[in-house]
Amino acid sequence: MTNALTISSRPEQARTAAASRQRARSARPPWEEPPTAVGQAAKGITLGTTLAVILVPLWIIALTSVSTPGAVNRAGGLVIWPDGITFETYRQMLGDPTVRTALLVSLGVTVVGTAVSMAVSVLCAYGLSRPRSLGHRFVLMLLIITMFVGGGLIPSFLVVTGLGGYGQWWALILPSAVSVFNILVLRAFYQDTSSELIDAARMDGAGEWRILWSVVLPTSRAVTAVTTLFYAVGYWNSFFNVMLYMPTDSQKWPLQYVLLTYVNRGNGLPGSVNAGFGSTHAQTAPLSLQMAVVVLTLVPLVIVYPFVQKHLRAGVLTGAIKG
Repeated sequence: MTNALTISSRPEQARTAAASRQRARSARPPWEEPPTAVGQAAKGITLGTTLAVILVPLWIIALTSVSTPGAVNRAGGLVIWPDGITFETYRQMLGDPTVRTALLVSLGVTVVGTAVSMAVSVLCAYGLSRPRSLGHRFVLMLLIITMFVGGGLIPSFLVVTGLGGYGQWWALILPSAVSVFNILVLRAFYQDTSSELIDAARMDGAGEWRILWSVVLPTSRAVTAVTTLFYAVGYWNSFFNVMLYMPTDSQKWPLQYVLLTYVNRGNGLPGSVNAGFGSTHAQTAPLSLQMAVVVLTLVPLVIVYPFVQKHLRAGVLTGAIKG
């Protein structure tokens, strides 16, 4: 009999606990005033406007990229409402060897560049966060100075070309491999790592490498994820180094530079076998092709962002407070 009563009371206890948690989440602090109707309406309008400003351009770009030439001509440019849908643009674009090569180049540069940048930034930030590291104050001052004083474009170009970087893959990565701002943010996090954890690791015989890998990095996942995202987005969107160090070799151009070149020229992807896209007899409207390349550049970021979104708020806000 007792067991039966206990079992029957468990669902009721679960519902009571859930209701208590819901009240705790919805309870307001004593100093916080309840929202007014005007405030709620203003928040709704602001959020709706912000959402529209973000989503409407994306909708127009995506819709134009799958619109027929007739729909683009009838709309006078960008298409706002569906009027003839075709995926011929994407078929021709992805079938173009220049686009396929540029996509692989962008992916390779992003992956390798992000790995190099994170390795250098994490090691530098950890070394600068240790108060007993040799010359850390001097190195820190040098890094801070570079944030405000730079050599300029011409000295950077001369250094890279003097080292044999003109036309080489590493010229797309190493000249912009390190961000001092990211190093300072990482350093601030590493300095706030619990000293008790580090001392306990040292008592267990862990060295600096082991402490960094097993103690510091696991407690700094948020800032590591955000910094990785910043580096990856920077490499994925970069095209300026291509203009400097390999402007003529189209086989080494990333997707963003192919897009830039096509938009500037107005017809035909550079080095493409389908150079007649912009002609009057082409099956694909040039504007549709431009928007399709824009969509192609956005897709990887849209795929990656949800995996780091949960860390973005914690990483950015805490870094701003600590740094």
